[in-house]
Amino acid sequence: MRVGVLTGGGDCPGLNAVIRAVVRKGIEAHGWEIVGFRSGWRGPLTGDSRPLGLDDVEEILIRGGTILGSSRTNPYKQEDGVEKIRAVLAEQGVDALIAIGGEDTLGVAKKLTDDGIGVVGVPKTIDNDLAATDYTFGFDTAVHIATEAIDRLRTTAESHYRAMVVEVMGRHAGWIALHAGLAGGANVILVPERPFSVEQVVEWVERRFEKMYAPIIVVAEGAVPEGGAEVLRTGEKDAFGHVQLGGVGTWLADEIAKRTGKESRAVVLGHTQRGGTPTAYDRVLATRFGLHAVDAVADGDFGTMVALRGTDIVRVKLAEATAELKTVPPERYEEAEVFFG
Repeated sequence: MRVGVLTGGGDCPGLNAVIRAVVRKGIEAHGWEIVGFRSGWRGPLTGDSRPLGLDDVEEILIRGGTILGSSRTNPYKQEDGVEKIRAVLAEQGVDALIAIGGEDTLGVAKKLTDDGIGVVGVPKTIDNDLAATDYTFGFDTAVHIATEAIDRLRTTAESHYRAMVVEVMGRHAGWIALHAGLAGGANVILVPERPFSVEQVVEWVERRFEKMYAPIIVVAEGAVPEGGAEVLRTGEKDAFGHVQLGGVGTWLADEIAKRTGKESRAVVLGHTQRGGTPTAYDRVLATRFGLHAVDAVADGDFGTMVALRGTDIVRVKLAEATAELKTVPPERYEEAEVFFG
């Protein structure tokens, strides 16, 4: 049997751990040949692939990013995209695919399964916004990176007695902002799920200044002020219809400075949250996902995604996994408000 593997969408720490697990178990337990498709769905579209042997994955467990490369290619936006993939798989003798990615990559996997191509999904996103799984790998690493940044910014904020606004990733879901904000002891946490009042933020900031402390504000890139809209970095859309967000942190820092008369700075963490070596938690979770994805392929259980439920790895339908985003529920945000101000 010949099995293909690809990584799509935004990169994150832990992707290589999944690839390693797929290659090791596929070869050693089943005697399969493993083919790595480069650049996400662009690989199966164009035939850009490489064989993956045990030597190729020997040293990749601790590496961030992906040895296969990634892209936001959408085959369903390409002319005859599905037929091109079908032809490439037939030409290369690939019997099944393991697709590692977030909602967009797995949305394509679901459609391909409906079109008769055998795909098993592995959930990946630092945003932790995929339904049907308690956690995605990459999230824990991103939270650790954001928390360390908050810790470092706190000392310089206190030295200059200024407000620091830290913008983290999170287009529609504020999991990184919530977890990193709580772990870093932020005084304000702003998430996309709940429009914020600038007046309330200023009140919390001033309360912190009155106590002779420098306030730390953590804001997700997709957070919006009441009656306002998302701050766009560019109006251009990718192949999945997403615009680039970014700039709410700078906008909010300027508002705080104008309304309080106190110095305020914004720091955008951006892609630093995606980079570097994965945490131990993400290495283990990614490895377990890869091993169970191989089992799903061996069972011919296509159209499924491996998922974490509690401490167990289970299989769920790709249709369930991509039906809706997992956002921060009101009660999780409200329990954090006791620390604001």
